[in-house]
Amino acid sequence: MDLRKLKKLIDLTQESGISELEITEGEEKVRIVNKYPASAQISMSAPVADIPPPLPAAATPDAEETKNIELPPGHVLKSPMVGTFYRATAPGAEPMTDVGQSIKVGDRLCIIEAMKLMNEIEAEVAGVVKAILVENGQPVEFGQPLFVIG
Repeated sequence: MDLRKLKKLIDLTQESGISELEITEGEEKVRIVNKYPASAQISMSAPVADIPPPLPAAATPDAEETKNIELPPGHVLKSPMVGTFYRATAPGAEPMTDVGQSIKVGDRLCIIEAMKLMNEIEAEVAGVVKAILVENGQPVEFGQPLFVIG
């Protein structure tokens, strides 16, 4: 078997995704084994962070659903972005704010993680936290109510 014919057979096995080919021509026998066929999938994994997973989507009210929820009177602080809501700076740490806590303008209330960036959300008004409308680790939408401050 000539070298051109052999090269063409190798190319055909790689293009077609065949993992193994054996050809007998007279007394000559050629076996081609493709270790990485085109249909093979190569997977890689990245290290996992210690951030708790978000709740399932079914348990997450979206911005439309929260509009229909009756909120206590006061200023409603809404999410400025899409991301994951965290009440504390680290897993197991104390929450930044609780219901009944007095806050001032600029106090940190929570963190919203968006695209691996931790965004601190600050109070826009002074008052007392009347309600926290989102659970820790829950995904939030743009404009979704997070806190009620009275």
